[in-house]
Amino acid sequence: MKKVIYILVALVALGAIGYKLMSNKEQMAANAAVAEIRSEAIPVSITEVKTAQLDKSFRAQGNFAPIQSLTLLSETQGQIQKVLKRKGDKVKAGELLIQVESNTMSADLATAQTNAEKAKKDLARFENLAAGDAITQRQLEDARLAAKSTQAQLVAARQRLAKTRITAPISGEINEIYVEVGSYLNPGTKLYDIVNVDKLKLQVKVNESEVLLIGKGDKVTVKANAGSGQEYEGVVTAIAAQADPTLKFDVEVEVKNAANNNLRAGMYGTAFFEVAEQRDALLLPRETIVGSIQNPNVYVVKDGKATMRKVKVGVVTQDQVEILDGVQPGEQIVRSGQINLREGINVSVLK
Repeated sequence: MKKVIYILVALVALGAIGYKLMSNKEQMAANAAVAEIRSEAIPVSITEVKTAQLDKSFRAQGNFAPIQSLTLLSETQGQIQKVLKRKGDKVKAGELLIQVESNTMSADLATAQTNAEKAKKDLARFENLAAGDAITQRQLEDARLAAKSTQAQLVAARQRLAKTRITAPISGEINEIYVEVGSYLNPGTKLYDIVNVDKLKLQVKVNESEVLLIGKGDKVTVKANAGSGQEYEGVVTAIAAQADPTLKFDVEVEVKNAANNNLRAGMYGTAFFEVAEQRDALLLPRETIVGSIQNPNVYVVKDGKATMRKVKVGVVTQDQVEILDGVQPGEQIVRSGQINLREGINVSVLK
């Protein structure tokens, strides 16, 4: 009897489960049908085509680079006796950085001076003898050549001695040092990296429409992305004559650093190029463009449907596009949601 009861209970439970599954299936089918109905209208945000003042001013971002930067190499050989400037020190052009052992060079200079003086005296004596026809013209010419040769050797000896005093070729800051006291130098040995950040160059890239709006000498407002957002006055000092492979033009903006050298080479910065020229134009936000600026389209909303339309663009700024042909003032253009659209699809406008 108990066995029969267990079987009946099991059958009732299975029936209940089957009924529940069937109900869930019907509910899911109903939800899918509702979703399908709702999905026929794609939600989008729109904007209206308007005539407004076209501001051609624009911004460009780039990196700060030092106005001067060099790696100082040795022009002499010998052992370093003194290192007077180290990493982080500020230096002025002509200031002594390293003293190299100079005894050998001093001895060479003394020998060259002696030889030059002797050759000079010999030449004077030979010229007196030549005046009385006591020597040949060839002997006189040899004396002159000896005087010139020893004089050249004297100049070279002075230069070699001078190069044992290694001085800063530019003003700036020691960014790196590669030698120590006791190091033996050869010509070409790397000594220092020196950078001058009293002025910096903000190196930015602009497109073909922007490069036509600027010129050398233009004043530019520059701001470092890091720090307190302090603004600096910059001057355009160089504009590339040729675009790079991405069709961008290199522009250099020179900026005078603050007294405490807030700006550092390698920082990111933004240059604001203010263009005074303005005019009325038919404008759309840049995000309304579907595809590329070279092959632009927009979605026009009319009677609840989206229709793709090809447009012709003019000036392109940071956030706006001038429309020369393809749409009329007052038409409704899809601003966001284009990724879900296709030709003729129903749309619902988000408020």
